[in-house]
Formats: sequence, structure tokens, C-alpha cells
Amino acid sequence: MKKILLYIALAVSGTVAAQESSVDTDSEVEKCEYIMYKKNAHASYYHDKFTGRKTASGRRFNNNELTAAHKKFPFGTKLRVTNEINNKSIIVEITDRGPFIKGREIDLSKRAFMDIASNKKSGLVYVTIEILK
Repeated sequence: MKKILLYIALAVSGTVAAQESSVDTDSEVEKCEYIMYKKNAHASYYHDKFTGRKTASGRRFNNNELTAAHKKFPFGTKLRVTNEINNKSIIVEITDRGPFIKGREIDLSKRAFMDIASNKKSGLVYVTIEILK
């Protein structure tokens, strides 16, 4: 409980570092069950110009949060997205619709993308998507 309050306090004060580890290491997340949705899916990330704009869910987009856009998943759905090359994973929440480019399955916030990317200069990563149950 103290840990959660500390994170809330840091987030409110705006001092949460973007480099903070967000890979699945939290014991509560590891206990969750996942349902396989898709392998070999194309993931891209939002351009900085979208920061501050309203998403389809009504929330303001922030490239430093762990969020994503998907065409079908309900808002609030939590997904584990795993880079198929380096096996790094991230948990994201669906807050928007998209991507609207043919062949792309999910748009990640820049922070989420960079946390799992092996090549930081790449704009596209092949991922496995699992639904957090």
C-alpha cells in the first residue's frame, strides 16, 4: 500500500522518471493469467504531436504513460505486449482506437514502445499480444 501511495505522489508531482522499469517484474502482475490474442503482430508508437490530445476514451493522451490504441478491445482492457525478438514485455491499457494503417495491430505510447524495443530507432516491432485476465 505504501508503494502505491508513493507512486501516486510521484506521479502527481510529475517526477516519475520515464526510465522507470516497466517490464513485468511486479509480483502481482506475474500472478495474473493471460489469454493469447495474437502472435507476430505489428506494433508502432504514437508521434509526440498527439500528446495532450483527447483519445477516443476521453482521456488526454500522454506519451509517458503505458497506454495503447487498438481497433477492437474495450477501453480499459489491459494487455501484455511482448517483443518477439528480445522477449521484453510491458503491460498497457487500451485508451484509444487505432492504428489506422493497414497491417498494424496496435499503437503503443512511446514509453511503452521504447521499454520493449531492441532497436530504439525502429518505428515498428513484431509483438505477441496477450489479454490480462
